[in-house]
Parts: sequence; structure tokens; C-alpha cells
Amino acid sequence: MTLASLFLIGSFGTTEILLILFVIILLFGAKRIPELAKGLGKGIREFKDASKDEQPEFRDRPANPNDPTQPRL
Repeated sequence: MTLASLFLIGSFGTTEILLILFVIILLFGAKRIPELAKGLGKGIREFKDASKDEQPEFRDRPANPNDPTQPRL
């Protein structure tokens, strides 16, 4: 038995996907789903932008064991 078969990954058919979409529409409503998708897209875009801007500082400067500002491991 593989891990994929335990969690049924990849075994969704058309009927199951339509049933899941129907339940999502019932829970959130047809008007609310585009708003949720828009918010999710904005969050992903902000995360990508933030991860591109930030660079780790420890690669830019050499390690100094006597520097009290550097954390000790």
C-alpha cells in the first residue's frame, strides 16, 4: 500500500469534483466565491513579492564569533 492510495490522492473523478464544487457553492454562495479567490490571489502575490525582496543577512557578512549581535547556535 502506498501513501497516495491511503489518502486517495489522484482518485477524484468528475462526479466527486462536481459534488465538492456544489458543496462549496452551498456553503459560501455564488457571489462570495470570486471575492474569496481575489483575496487568495492578493495574498499569494504579496507573499511572492515579500520573498523576492528579502535576502538572508547571514550570507552577506562573514561570521564573527565575538559579535554580540549575532545569535549563538
